Amino acid sequence: MEFYAERNKSKVYSEKLYRKFNKELQLVLQHPDLGIKTEIASVRGFIIGDYILFYEETTETIIVHTLWDSRQNPDSLKIR
Repeated sequence: MEFYAERNKSKVYSEKLYRKFNKELQLVLQHPDLGIKTEIASVRGFIIGDYILFYEETTETIIVHTLWDSRQNPDSLKIR
């Protein structure tokens, strides 16, 4: 949130993204298989607009590895 608030000189967009990500994360918590399988066997990717939420389901929780802006160079993506 701080990154976008500083970049845009406004908290409005940051707060909008925060609400959107939390809403979508609730879906992932309820339905962990929603995400697309990745090259890493236990990691899935869930598309949220221009972003991809990379996460892993364990027996007890969902681990979020990264929230990646898909408009970036794909070579810069590091999930773990």
